[in-house]
Amino acid sequence: MEVFEIDEELQTNIRETVARALQEDVGTGDRTAELVPMSAAIDASIITRDRMVLAGRPWVDRVFDELDPTVGIEWAFDDGATVEAGTVVCRLRGPARPILTGERTALNFLQTLSATATLVADYVHAVSGTACKILDTRKTLPGLRLAQKYAVRCGGGSNHRFGLFDAILIKENHIESAGGISAAVVACRELHPGLPTEIEVESISELREALSVHPERLLLDNFSLPMLADAVAINRIEGQPPVELEASGGLGLDDIANIAKSGVDFISVGALTKNVKAIDFSMRFE
Repeated sequence: MEVFEIDEELQTNIRETVARALQEDVGTGDRTAELVPMSAAIDASIITRDRMVLAGRPWVDRVFDELDPTVGIEWAFDDGATVEAGTVVCRLRGPARPILTGERTALNFLQTLSATATLVADYVHAVSGTACKILDTRKTLPGLRLAQKYAVRCGGGSNHRFGLFDAILIKENHIESAGGISAAVVACRELHPGLPTEIEVESISELREALSVHPERLLLDNFSLPMLADAVAINRIEGQPPVELEASGGLGLDDIANIAKSGVDFISVGALTKNVKAIDFSMRFE
């Protein structure tokens, strides 16, 4: 999917996620907003206090559309835009009650997804000038996987598999349980011949064994820089044709520039979606 694409699956997910978020916050009713006259109307602005990459517009739109479709929202930026601190990202106009009720839920989505996109953008910038792509992982906030993976795309990153259902990643415990790399790959291909296969390896010897069964991709777990260089060189000779190489294993911003220069195709980073620091947004009533 492209950065801004909202396909049918994601549209459904947005509706369901927003409905759950509103239910846990509003419950049987917003008792404080009931103090405001039904006829009261307001203008409001959402402002970012941090420099960030915007992500989450569809979730904010859905919050207010579900509460009251007469609330109007005018966005100053598209998702994926870099926005400076102190900037108004959107303006709202309409009945006061639903704007007050939806404020926190809307900002929760916006602060989390923009935080994800902003962190991803930092990693993507760190590998600029190379052909290496930054990937997310399944280490997402429960219930927000599709949302965070959308935010990853907004930040310029790429998505790894969405779950356990759409690709095969044979890791250490699978290999141990199945009786070895070759046995695990044979079993997977018999059960699901149409799914791409990736194998996690932790040494050069495992790399060579995995190359012999011709997977689509190898996950190089916690390889040092010299090991990565060896893996790239061996893959070019023994891959026939070479397979995609993905580096992973607790990699931070200080590490990935050199890792990208080693020649690997991908770097997957769990921190993109699990170590996010919320962007500071506020809603100001005018």
